[in-house]
Amino acid sequence: MKSTIVLAAAALALAGCTTYSVNSAGLEPIPGSITYGGQPRSRLMKAPIGSTVPHEFRNQWGERVSETYIIQPDRSLKLVERHKIPEPIWD
Repeated sequence: MKSTIVLAAAALALAGCTTYSVNSAGLEPIPGSITYGGQPRSRLMKAPIGSTVPHEFRNQWGERVSETYIIQPDRSLKLVERHKIPEPIWD
């Protein structure tokens, strides 16, 4: 009986989950990202295809964020990595 209740609760919890992936890394642009609101108008014509483009900014909560993009064959940018940069803690 208990296992049936647990199984039913797990099924309901999973039924409410949805996944949405913008790219293969599963990262969506956030405010401050280069690709937030679409691809930039200017294209990186001199950079080699497959090269990386780093980008640092502060998100909507003031946290420092670092993102890495890869230049695609059509000269668009693909977001492949994002991480928060820890702030120093002063005593």
